[in-house]
Amino acid sequence: MTDSKWDGMEAVILAGGKGTRLRSIVSDRPKVLAPVGGVPFLHILLKHLAGKGFHRIVVSVGYMADQVIQTVGQRFADMEICCVRENKPLGTGGGLRLALESCRNDHVFVMNGDTFLDLDFSEAERLWQRYGVPILIGRHVDDAARYGRLQISDGRVTKFEEKGEAGAGIINAGCYIMPVHLLDGFPIGEAFSLEQDFLQRFVTEHDMRILVTTGMFIDIGVPKDYNKAQIVLKRYY
Repeated sequence: MTDSKWDGMEAVILAGGKGTRLRSIVSDRPKVLAPVGGVPFLHILLKHLAGKGFHRIVVSVGYMADQVIQTVGQRFADMEICCVRENKPLGTGGGLRLALESCRNDHVFVMNGDTFLDLDFSEAERLWQRYGVPILIGRHVDDAARYGRLQISDGRVTKFEEKGEAGAGIINAGCYIMPVHLLDGFPIGEAFSLEQDFLQRFVTEHDMRILVTTGMFIDIGVPKDYNKAQIVLKRYY
């Protein structure tokens, strides 16, 4: 599965979800292809990653998978694109578990297909090289109610708090660096949530570092923020 000679940055984009909360305004395509400034959102993500030095992207697809596969093809800019299709809904964890089988590096960046995050990926890579353990990217927001806060101690994530409590805090930005074997304890094809069924327990038993970024962050999964993205992402089209 891995190739120690592979020396380019590699990422998995989780793009298999139905986007139920966005269905009222984007109903004819998967959420990752929702148009932002007339451009499929996934293209904005890929353009951004290409500019950050990524060489290979594995896209986990499920809902309306054919549309995604036809839209991105096998190359984007100078990056190789590999689409991995779920035969049934596998959730964020199951989709990632399957996608990791197609990765070539010993570690990969993992990100959500409905979230734009302007991150210094080189800094994150250096943190991986220093510690060699999973890394979660956090983001300070003015209201963490929609996402739930993170509890942090000595540069490590120690707990995921429940959603719903208003006020500022550091949230999970939906981006990670992970060793490709991290989810090998789950059978391929088993549906599970990466956050609820794996990460919440993992951080209580193992070391997961955190890197808090101040870069642009927006999740287009709800109509309010999808409409906001049309404005704040203009410079990334």
